[in-house]
Amino acid sequence: MKIESTGKSLAPSATADVRPRSPASNNGPVASASDKVQLSSLSSSLQKAETAIAQTPVVDKQRVDEIKQAIANGEFKVDANRIADGLIASVREMLAGQR
Repeated sequence: MKIESTGKSLAPSATADVRPRSPASNNGPVASASDKVQLSSLSSSLQKAETAIAQTPVVDKQRVDEIKQAIANGEFKVDANRIADGLIASVREMLAGQR
């Protein structure tokens, strides 16, 4: 299979206006040095949660190694009832979120 160029350039043309616009040309309100922003406590809590999540490893390597060893030793048991209960709970949560 051969892919051929369509001849169209993805770069902006030489006649395109690529100059940055000055703040004065913006029709919106202009912030002054005395303007202040106050974040809610929810915002602060979300920021802390994001930090905690970023520091949490995606995979618990020690637990994965334990499970691998149990499987290799033939000691890993699957509790079908627990899995079914978890699936049902998950579906209930998804359905509740659609309402």
